[in-house]
Amino acid sequence: MTDNSSYDTDVYGTDTSMYGQPMVGPLDAPDKPSGRHPVNIGQLVMGVAFAGMVLVWALVQGDAVETSELRWLLPIPWIAAGAAGLAATVWPSRRS
Repeated sequence: MTDNSSYDTDVYGTDTSMYGQPMVGPLDAPDKPSGRHPVNIGQLVMGVAFAGMVLVWALVQGDAVETSELRWLLPIPWIAAGAAGLAATVWPSRRS
């Protein structure tokens, strides 16, 4: 026979009767006003730079680009990241 008293506690041994109401999951979350969230420009810039560096690495590893061409290829992700950061900075001011 099993002891049913263990069902009165959660995994940490806390008495479940102390919870006032059931815990709410993401599907039961209260409605929030819809809208766009602000863009974190630092994360955007570093994400574009990282993706660009991965692309350059993949091109070199796949022998699509020679290592002698890295002199002009490596600055491209940083330029693209800067352009993405500038675009994200200017875009909200054009909408208002």
